[in-house]
Amino acid sequence: MDVGLTERRELLTGELSGVTAPVHLAPATTDIEVARQWFEEYEGAGLDGVIAKPLTVRYRPDERAMFKIKHERTADVVVAGYRLHKSGPVVGSLLLGLYDEGGALQHVGVSAAFPMKRRAELVVELEPLRMDDVRGHPWAAWSDEAAHEKARLPGAPSRWSGRKDLSWVPLRPERVAEVAYDHMENGQRFRHTARFRRWRPDRTPESCTYAQLEEPVRYDLAEILGS
Repeated sequence: MDVGLTERRELLTGELSGVTAPVHLAPATTDIEVARQWFEEYEGAGLDGVIAKPLTVRYRPDERAMFKIKHERTADVVVAGYRLHKSGPVVGSLLLGLYDEGGALQHVGVSAAFPMKRRAELVVELEPLRMDDVRGHPWAAWSDEAAHEKARLPGAPSRWSGRKDLSWVPLRPERVAEVAYDHMENGQRFRHTARFRRWRPDRTPESCTYAQLEEPVRYDLAEILGS
């Protein structure tokens, strides 16, 4: 149920005169049940969630004039390394992994939002797992660009990395953590930075597989946009 469609189109009249077609107008509703349905279904089209705002309010940069309601799930992952923080010898981000069907540990993302005190504590806490040499680690081939074509490894070159230092501290893959995430990218990695929730001493690393992840039902984005 799309409401206020005419009004919203009138608001855009003249503002998009120089824009090349096609231009799509996202659906809107005041029915909470319809919104809940969209929230569940549209994730399968790659959308993170829904926006809650007055129908006539446009996007306002740098203002909290609307709410982003995003999906959040949790997963148990293997902490197999960390990168140092740019400010000094404390943890900048934890490197997270999941085992695939073939038993290979794949790099699926990072968890990085920690207070500075906690970053320092993590270095001490993870020291017993620290490996002096990356040889023998599941991601030992991380610096070989060709190896990234066959597996998900930390330090994969991208347009974002540029000259950024991608080195990391290898850990024996024995510690399990529960993290929160919103969406998987192509079912292979966390789309955004995962949020650390707690350690899971009751879980074995080998039990942290892709099978635990809940995948939304695929949905055609064209159906949402009406094209």
